[in-house]
Amino acid sequence: MREISFRVVSEAPGRLEAKSDIPTICITAPTLEDLQYEAREALIEHLGPAHGTYRVRVQRPRCQRAAASAIRPLERRMAPCC
Repeated sequence: MREISFRVVSEAPGRLEAKSDIPTICITAPTLEDLQYEAREALIEHLGPAHGTYRVRVQRPRCQRAAASAIRPLERRMAPCC
């Protein structure tokens, strides 16, 4: 089975844009889940019946993935003693 990777090249609230290198396909969608669906639909349109031999992968840049792990819980302050 072959694989085609779409890289997220632009991310704004309510709009993600991704691009594959080979074959060159550009897609847009409001969410990451919809981007996966649009990637499959674009592949069906581009390759026809051969789309079933491809696995679709949507990748975000590493710097954006690291941002989610940088979220830390707020520290609670201790109540003053009497």
